[in-house]
Amino acid sequence: MRQMSKIYNLNDPGWGRGNNNGSEPPRRPKGDGPPDLDEVWRDFNNRLGSLFGRKTKRGGGGFGGGDNSGGGGLPQLPKSSPKMVGALVVVAVGLWLASGFLIVQEGQVAVVTKFGKYTKTLPPGLQWRLPYPIENHQMVNISQLRTFEVGFRGTARNKVLPESLMLTTDENIVDLQFVVQYRLNPTGAPDYLFKTSQPDESVRQASETAMREIVGKKPMDFVLYSGRTEVANEVQTLAQSILDRYQTGIQISTVAIQNVQPPEQVQAAFDDAVKAGQDRERQINEGNAYSNKVLPEAQGQVARMVQEAEGYRATVIGDAQGDTARFASVETEFAKAPAITRERMYLSTMQEILENSSKVMIDSQASNNMLYLPLDKIMQQAASPRGSSSASVESTTGAAAAATLPSKAASTPAKTRTPAAGGSTNSLLTSPYSR
Repeated sequence: MRQMSKIYNLNDPGWGRGNNNGSEPPRRPKGDGPPDLDEVWRDFNNRLGSLFGRKTKRGGGGFGGGDNSGGGGLPQLPKSSPKMVGALVVVAVGLWLASGFLIVQEGQVAVVTKFGKYTKTLPPGLQWRLPYPIENHQMVNISQLRTFEVGFRGTARNKVLPESLMLTTDENIVDLQFVVQYRLNPTGAPDYLFKTSQPDESVRQASETAMREIVGKKPMDFVLYSGRTEVANEVQTLAQSILDRYQTGIQISTVAIQNVQPPEQVQAAFDDAVKAGQDRERQINEGNAYSNKVLPEAQGQVARMVQEAEGYRATVIGDAQGDTARFASVETEFAKAPAITRERMYLSTMQEILENSSKVMIDSQASNNMLYLPLDKIMQQAASPRGSSSASVESTTGAAAAATLPSKAASTPAKTRTPAAGGSTNSLLTSPYSR
């Protein structure tokens, strides 16, 4: 320190220059101390020369001096050094160009800018652009589905009343909470980055504006009960048109109404209205069920009646055709034998008439004026089966006639009539066609 103070003495007018008149250079004191700047520079030149294959000698090479090679102390490069420098330059340029390669993941696009101005959009895959600082890129995820809530945060209980309270066209207030899901258009990444400062906040404001406009055009009952889906669709359409006008590059995927109800102050009255609406829907459903049950039965009855009518028509037509054919055949036979045909027709007709009616046989010649007919029993037997009807009536009539006849009438012989020669037997039933 004493030696350093001698060299750098503040009272010495030749400070840093040796003696007082500056004729001698400053001398470094012997002993330990910081290295001399000339030695540092000379050591640096030697090391740099050895790097390029040049042999150096110790000594000289300071700022003012130099080594034997001359040149003011700067190292001389060997003859092969330009090729090495060129190779290094080529390698550096290759690495710089290789830095322009990039891999775009699936569901993403790379927005490329040249000196800060948008130039192109690169699709997924291995892509290349001009290296930095000429071109740069930003990765944008276009497949991510983003979601935000309006009117609540997280759960329905955590309400945000300034966002959820809305006015309807009939001047009523509803508490409406909904969720919006959106993603970027495949070609909307540049608009999303450069044309809107806060695109996500723009989606929120556009959705809330569209919801307030649509709800303001609808009555309260429509929004609360039957019009949720229609309101959500109209809000999605209107909000998308607003975002397209702002050129945000965003596409709204879904608008879902989570909860809509009247304010809490009038909730009880609206609960009663909801119950009445549910009763109405239940009655409508019951009416539809009854209609679905009755209509098929009525249609089945109609079809059965139509089929029966068709069958009856076919039967009547068949009977008429049969009667026509039978009448034609009878007419043919009548033309051949009129008397026989007339008698046969008479007997057939009387058989059809008498076999379905109750009959009372009375012998007018052997009876007297007093005749008892048990009409009540005759009527009861008329209602009995056809086979036993005629036998029972005849037996009852015979018994009644026998009971009413006097004894001498019973002993009176029955008169018989002998037919005349060449005549026919006289019967109780005479054919009207024989007259």
